[in-house]
Amino acid sequence: MHSWQPRFRKLLRPLRSGHAILLIAIGLVVVIMTADLLSPSDIVLGPLLVIAPALTAWFEGPWTTAGVGVLALAAEAVIGWHSGLLATRDIAVQLIALTLLILLIVVMCVVSERRGRQLAQVRSVAEAAQHVLLWPLPARLGSLHLASLYLAAEDEAEIGGDLYAAARTEEGVRVLIGDVRGKGLPAIGEAALVLGAFREAAHQHVTLPPLAAALEQSVARYLTDFEPDEEAGERFVTALLLEIPDDEPVVRMTSCGHLAPLVLHADRTVTQPALTPAPPLGVGMTGPEAYSVDVVPFDSDATLLLYTDGVIEARDRHGDFYPFTKRTVQWADSTPRMLLQHIQRDLLAHTGGRLGDDVALIAIQRVHTPRPGVRPQDASSSAGTATAEE
Repeated sequence: MHSWQPRFRKLLRPLRSGHAILLIAIGLVVVIMTADLLSPSDIVLGPLLVIAPALTAWFEGPWTTAGVGVLALAAEAVIGWHSGLLATRDIAVQLIALTLLILLIVVMCVVSERRGRQLAQVRSVAEAAQHVLLWPLPARLGSLHLASLYLAAEDEAEIGGDLYAAARTEEGVRVLIGDVRGKGLPAIGEAALVLGAFREAAHQHVTLPPLAAALEQSVARYLTDFEPDEEAGERFVTALLLEIPDDEPVVRMTSCGHLAPLVLHADRTVTQPALTPAPPLGVGMTGPEAYSVDVVPFDSDATLLLYTDGVIEARDRHGDFYPFTKRTVQWADSTPRMLLQHIQRDLLAHTGGRLGDDVALIAIQRVHTPRPGVRPQDASSSAGTATAEE
């Protein structure tokens, strides 16, 4: 099916209410038949009757299309009977040609309907796979409000090589966002590996460098077993690891070749911390000493915006890049969910709905600014005691 057909169908979807398209097709049969009957004998409009079943096939199934086709044949027969030429070779040829065209349209409608069912099944499998690989981030995790967005570049796809995950630990929340080099099934396989390794290792390491080293080892083992010889050394995963403690107004970050996040402030200013980069996962860094931790202030007046390079490399029809920082700062005071909704609409408008690469985004806000040494549950207990005493 051509890529423009779904868009055209979407534009005409309101017309489908009450089988409006079917009524239009029947109306065409009546109009063409009437016009032919009222026209001079040298003007032949009967062959135009094929338009009715062709139009019906766009929006209805094969049985309805065949019914409109039979109606068109009946109209052609009425035209021949009215002109007294029903038994002539000319009308017989027109009827045979119209019958063959209608049969061809019905066959094409059957094939299209079968492909539509297959596509719906593929979509359902892709959606299920997306939920298995990319668990939806909760709206609230510890002292944080979160929202996530994934836009796949491939037509009719739900997932690709970008990835994200979050895990609640005893001291706070750990977040991962990453981008697998390449596309297709190999990229999805590597993304699944990294996500599974993070969800397990996030609870086993006290600091971020050992966690990054554990992810590196997992990716290295995977590439040793599954990396094709012709792509040796060309498969890797960029990743950004974050640790947001409950009792400190900071965020700790370890970058494995990934883009630094934006920090949006309530006064509609934006900063981008300078992170100490380490090579991406899968290029041979093995020990925790290869990774560093950058500490950035993060309180309830700010929003962390994590992203993959698909958003900053998105182009419009003139080849201009999407002005990510300039556009997002205007929504700095939005909630995480609303912020990502604004970005999604604006990004798709900029690109005309066509992305060159997958896009993953995470927006994070604190519920409140923590006091040093006081965890959220402690603060809640103190507030409840104070209220009771009052």
